[in-house]
Amino acid sequence: MAAETVNPRSDIDTDSDAGDFDPAFALHRGGKMAVQATVPIRDKDDLSLAYTPGVARVCTAIAEQPDLVNDYTWKSSVVAVVTDGTAVLGLGDIGPEASLPVMEGKAILFKQFGGVDAVPIALACTGVDEIVETVVRLAPSFGGINLEDISAPRCFEIERQLQERLDIPVFHDDQHGTAVVTLAALRNAARLTGRELGELRGVISGAGAAGVAIAKFLLEAGLGDVAVADRKGIVSADRDDLTPVKRELAELTNKAGLTGSLESALAGADVFIGVSGGTVPEAAVASMAKDAFVFAMANPDPEVHPDVAHKYAAVVATGRSDFPNQINNVLAFPGIFAGALQVRASRITEGMKIAAADALAAVVGEELAADYVIPSPFDPRVAPAVTAAVAAAARAEGVARR
Repeated sequence: MAAETVNPRSDIDTDSDAGDFDPAFALHRGGKMAVQATVPIRDKDDLSLAYTPGVARVCTAIAEQPDLVNDYTWKSSVVAVVTDGTAVLGLGDIGPEASLPVMEGKAILFKQFGGVDAVPIALACTGVDEIVETVVRLAPSFGGINLEDISAPRCFEIERQLQERLDIPVFHDDQHGTAVVTLAALRNAARLTGRELGELRGVISGAGAAGVAIAKFLLEAGLGDVAVADRKGIVSADRDDLTPVKRELAELTNKAGLTGSLESALAGADVFIGVSGGTVPEAAVASMAKDAFVFAMANPDPEVHPDVAHKYAAVVATGRSDFPNQINNVLAFPGIFAGALQVRASRITEGMKIAAADALAAVVGEELAADYVIPSPFDPRVAPAVTAAVAAAARAEGVARR
């Protein structure tokens, strides 16, 4: 699959569409991707090899030795980007058709930044069992499954069931891609200020897919403590309104036993991570510890504007490309899948994700500065570093099959 530089449907008349005055509509006209053959069909000999009768010999060989599918088809190098359209960017539940421009975008990012072919698949169902069964039936065509823009808490159960039932990597990028890049930025911020992760106490705004995954992942990586806040305040064991996911989260997080509001939890905190939207009052940011870190990642409006955050924080990061230190999932998922596919991993482990974060952080190297704790997605070192680290971790953890 290739991302075309020339629109494959440029023959379509666009003069009557007012949307084409917007460059975003002009770029999306006809879609952002197309299928491209990797072998030529120039004559009858090419045709007889690429299709019948030559193809029958390959099919028979795969039927006798199923693992050959990875050598003689595209399966081992292609990812399905699967959504139900229920949590698309900041747009919410807009449905499968409206999600397709985002899924196409994800697919071309896979190709551009990781050399991985990807196919967008938008499903017309939202039930956990329906989605799981559908993806299981699609799985023989793919080497990996990237779940995308599926709302919480269903996304947790969908990912868990698919990981149990499939022997290929299943990765919910809204959870784990965000967590990997956040850890990389946090490692470098700590290094910049001469601290270890174990010395830091964090507060996360948002207990959805990203917030839950970030909290668990940072603790796995050695963060001292973290409290997570939802709309009703800190997720703590004394609350009687928690979902099963949040009850589990309460057991893992908040060693300090904080209760009450997000703002109160920020007093003396070393790290703020925002993945929820909303606005954090300046007074709460001012109450954080000396040399604090503010990672306000809501788009398009960060929870704390960088101009405010810089008054109090040693390191400021956002999810936006027009400010330094953009925490962008594209830094992680192309290389993670490229590494997993390279070794035909059966799954993506915590160790592989931590290896990805460490490799991403290491790209910054001696260039480390307050406005450079995470590299640019366009840094050509990023994807190769993450790919190599993930492949090595897969082999070390025993999930590589070559």
